[in-house]
Amino acid sequence: METMCYFKAKLIMTINKYLPTLSLLIFLAVWQGVASYLHSNTLPTPQVVAIVFWQAIVSGQLPYHLGATLLRLVVSFSISMLLGCAIGIVLGRNKALNAFFDNWLVIFLNVPALVTIILCYVWFGLVESAAILAVVINKLPNVIVTIREGTRALDTDLMDMARCYHFSKTKTLRHVILPQLQPFLMGATRSGLALIWKIILVVELLGRSNGMGYQLHLFFQMFDVASILAYTIAFVAVIQLIELLILKPLDKQALRWRR
Repeated sequence: METMCYFKAKLIMTINKYLPTLSLLIFLAVWQGVASYLHSNTLPTPQVVAIVFWQAIVSGQLPYHLGATLLRLVVSFSISMLLGCAIGIVLGRNKALNAFFDNWLVIFLNVPALVTIILCYVWFGLVESAAILAVVINKLPNVIVTIREGTRALDTDLMDMARCYHFSKTKTLRHVILPQLQPFLMGATRSGLALIWKIILVVELLGRSNGMGYQLHLFFQMFDVASILAYTIAFVAVIQLIELLILKPLDKQALRWRR
């Protein structure tokens, strides 16, 4: 009986280990089956997309445009997170300022991204700084609201302890506030990456001469679905690598204090 339970547990662990791979293989099989059944250029097979993907890498076009988009993502994401965290903590700790700026946040949260992008290009021209500004303006309110709510939920006993032991503002921020804000920071980071790269594609489509959005616009004009899928897969793969190699290790390290 114990042997059967052991092998059953071992089997479940093995299945869980390879479940993501199995899920991906099933997805590719379904894609292949539907594409073969339709036999249309509007849905190429995975093999065709893989060939286009490799050709784009070899030609240097994909790395160039992907690099341009990632550079905009890093710059705009860094600015949004730094400003958003600072403003969110201030608003969360100051009721008067929060009451004053709350309507501002509601307005900016509900302004469509497309409107912000168009206005930035009209006001500042089709330049790189206008593109970055448009992305930052669209992402900043989300970060502020997330961090503000996290700051409101801070443990008051820990804050009182920091005051009793005469912690400096820097020490309080580092050892008391930020560890408690870690889940909110990771939430803002993950949602930020998902939101920012979508906005960047629209920014590049409307006013840039390089980047993934610019290329996707060209492929759309040529009805080149294989290239659209190849470029999309490349960017999704990069975001997944960022999640696995950067965000998850940082999340794990930040949670060590709870053990």
